[in-house]
Amino acid sequence: MNFSTPVFRILAACTIFAPITHARAQDEAPFIGDLQIPGIVNYAPANVSAGALAEGPAVDLFLDARLADESDLIVRGLIWRVFGSEPDHDGKLPLLATAEGGSTRLQLSPGSYLVHAAFGRAGATTRITIGRDEPRHETMVLNAGGLRLEGVLPDNIPMRADKLSFDIYDAREKENGERQLILPNVRPGRTVRLNAGTYHVVSNYGEVNATIRADIRVEAGKTTTAKVEHRAAQVTLNLVRGKGGYPLADTAWSVLGPSGEIIAENVGAFPTMILASGDYTVIAKNKNRIFQRDITIRPGRDIVVKVDTETAEQITQ
Repeated sequence: MNFSTPVFRILAACTIFAPITHARAQDEAPFIGDLQIPGIVNYAPANVSAGALAEGPAVDLFLDARLADESDLIVRGLIWRVFGSEPDHDGKLPLLATAEGGSTRLQLSPGSYLVHAAFGRAGATTRITIGRDEPRHETMVLNAGGLRLEGVLPDNIPMRADKLSFDIYDAREKENGERQLILPNVRPGRTVRLNAGTYHVVSNYGEVNATIRADIRVEAGKTTTAKVEHRAAQVTLNLVRGKGGYPLADTAWSVLGPSGEIIAENVGAFPTMILASGDYTVIAKNKNRIFQRDITIRPGRDIVVKVDTETAEQITQ
């Protein structure tokens, strides 16, 4: 099988990152890093009074955040969590207050706290000490940016967007050679908020073998747009009896690679799948008869393969 080398291109990098005002569900779950944060069922409003959380009078704590040192304040989409600085009897940091929105105001009693700010999958934690006399204003720099992933076929042939997805992993491998999955099944065209750094991105077109991997770097305060070029196409399989025959139902299909390995299997009259470009052998089994045909998949050229019971090579009678 002659596969063409897949291409993962960075088309536009380091553009100014603007906070998304209409957040999508996949961007909203907070990235918690190494901090073990207890689960939260409900979030408080953007401005919420935590009351007296330690001994002594309450003092105002004003919180806001930026993506980078020179970027504007984030006006919405933040999730704030305030923890006690000492673990409880279970070894976990006690969650004392939450707030959602942009800049926020909390009332805390004097003491030491850990404050965590989450923005999509980006997050940062800082230790804050509240005194007895004056309000405290803390601006957190998340050191985060955005990653937008898209896809194309050769010659700018449109892709089937519903068949394209991306998995984002930590670029660092663990001792067992695996990587930590940060965000699965990211759809093309969405901007994901991430801490600055390098990420391992896996692009899947369809569910068979059209897969491309690349390491992408996200810069603080900016959006990196990466466009992946898949060399693949969609194929629909039919087993027919004679020219113009109607596809036969209850047909079992196998698609084999160059060494005879099974690439994909399916059952039906019209199975459809996306395959990486290259040469394959298609085997169709209907009742007690088995037929095969060699096919070639060209990048971006969707095809319908008809295996004719009268002309295809018959393996068994």
